[in-house]
Amino acid sequence: MKDLDILTNHLYAHRGLHNHDKGIYENTLKAFDEAIKHGFGIELDTNILKDGTVVVFHDKNLKRLCGIDMALKDVTYEMIKDYKIMDSNETIHTLEAVLDYINNRVPIMIEIKPFGDKARHAETVYNIIKKINSPIVIQSYNPYIVYWYKKNAKEVIRGQISEFFRDSNFTFITKWMMKTLITNKLTKPDFVNYGLKDIPNKYIEKQKKKGVKILAYAAKTEQELDYMRTHYDNAVFEGFIPTKIK
Repeated sequence: MKDLDILTNHLYAHRGLHNHDKGIYENTLKAFDEAIKHGFGIELDTNILKDGTVVVFHDKNLKRLCGIDMALKDVTYEMIKDYKIMDSNETIHTLEAVLDYINNRVPIMIEIKPFGDKARHAETVYNIIKKINSPIVIQSYNPYIVYWYKKNAKEVIRGQISEFFRDSNFTFITKWMMKTLITNKLTKPDFVNYGLKDIPNKYIEKQKKKGVKILAYAAKTEQELDYMRTHYDNAVFEGFIPTKIK
């Protein structure tokens, strides 16, 4: 039996408790340290490299954070392991290394990015997390990845990320399918993590009535976080330090 309380009994710091202005960069050990220090759960991102290594990194390209125009799907870990994040001494870490570092101190929400080999990515993450005794949930924008967990790892709490995708390059039909959560009929996620800017809407209300947990990303004020926890279930937060759980 899945314990879905992990989704509501903790506050999750988006990409760790980062603050770029203070040199605490997203998805780094320093950002995770800050989250752990405050007792927050950690939301983090994974990408899969050419050699099958899963790393904790948000973008599909190294340019924004490392200043190098290279797609992660085209590189090996050996090629990038010494690259620095922005102006810090932080480097890109493997998922195994990050989970070992966090060492079960707080719950973890892993977003599996849909770049590169999606099936290999989903399976590799699963093979990593099933070896450790740690509270972990997975989520993805890509319904295929959510479905992979439904089919192959039913015991793992899985979530569908979505929004209205106004600024995306998706086709009209893809946007419609994603924002309406119609693929949930097949993938049966335990929770939905929806763009807060698009809440409330009739699609999440329908999911809520079905008993699906409703989260949002990313609350950037205490008021937004309180709204989500009052009207729905929770929200991933960033840019501030929440004072309490209501």
